[in-house]
Amino acid sequence: MSQQNQGNIVAVLVENKPGVLFQITNMLRRRDFNIESISAGAIGDGKLSRITIEVKGDERTVDLVVKNLYKLYDTLHVDRLNSKDAICREVALVKINVSGLKARSELKHYARHFRARIVDVSSDSMMVEITSEPKRIGAFLKVVEKYGVKETARTGITALTRGSKHQKAGMKQTGKIKLK
Repeated sequence: MSQQNQGNIVAVLVENKPGVLFQITNMLRRRDFNIESISAGAIGDGKLSRITIEVKGDERTVDLVVKNLYKLYDTLHVDRLNSKDAICREVALVKINVSGLKARSELKHYARHFRARIVDVSSDSMMVEITSEPKRIGAFLKVVEKYGVKETARTGITALTRGSKHQKAGMKQTGKIKLK
């Protein structure tokens, strides 16, 4: 997440039905909004899904994104998350070239330092799983790039507001459901 985009995180609570994620991404595409990352998953009993979107743009752009998300039929609630009041995480799997014991030892050290886990080892590579803030994952990737990164897969940001805070003042709620 770049410095310019900090705070441009939107959490959307939707009905968990086929095509809802497509409707959201298609609406964003049609209106020329740029998605930096997106993650989605069913919550609770599976009738609802939470979609977390990092949007590139200024305040006006993000406000337009929120307003347009509320226009979608299956949207139940939209929450704009402030990066200072939210915990943001991302998961990355990184397959790294290794040649020799020294490289393996160094990668193990970096994995410990970044609180990552080595999840696979082969004769010529190691795969590391790291869960952290996007900026910290970027720092890890920078450190290990000298070995040669074979593949990287990242999940996209997921986030929740800290403590008992839930909804920012002034955010519209549809009334379809009551959130505490």
